[in-house]
Amino acid sequence: MPRISKQKNHNGIDNKVINRIYGHGNGWTFTPANFLDLGSRNAVASALKRHKKSGLIRQLARGLYDYPRNDSQLGVLSPSSDAVAKALSGRDATRQQPSGAHAANLLGLSDQVHMKILYLTDGASRTVMIGNRQIILKRTTPRNMATAGKISGLVIQALRYLRQTHVYDTIITKLDRRLDADARKQLLKDLHYAPSWIANIMRRLGNGGTS
Repeated sequence: MPRISKQKNHNGIDNKVINRIYGHGNGWTFTPANFLDLGSRNAVASALKRHKKSGLIRQLARGLYDYPRNDSQLGVLSPSSDAVAKALSGRDATRQQPSGAHAANLLGLSDQVHMKILYLTDGASRTVMIGNRQIILKRTTPRNMATAGKISGLVIQALRYLRQTHVYDTIITKLDRRLDADARKQLLKDLHYAPSWIANIMRRLGNGGTS
């Protein structure tokens, strides 16, 4: 039987990898784990290395890549912190919960720009540098991760960051304006995961907020 050349094998895995990258579109952040159904680890690693060399993709950190977005004025854009955290969580089959200042920013409770972006995780702790940003995944307790991915988790982490003495009525009003009926129900369901002072605010928001 005729041998299949290495070049043909390369073309096969390269095409599969590139089709998946194109399918997600510019801005996708990923790890080799996103392609392991297409070939062996070594084949995927080699394909990514070739696509990196061609300039199609960019290596952000060890085992972390993106298909960069370009802006006509700003040039090549950095991936969002959430995209990086999602890629790392997907690779490790873990969950992540925005915390600290990032949680407050996502809820519109703060507009300060921080270079350290914190996520709680049920996986291993890790810090990744993306440009001048530090993306920190910090292992935490099952209790803190019980509300991961829910509006209640975001509210709990944001209010913890702001601290009780700095959560004024204006903050609660801002939160109230962002919540729909489903979000209010979720807050009421998860009261027992919050410190008592945060649970009181969640109860207030869940039962109608500031009205």
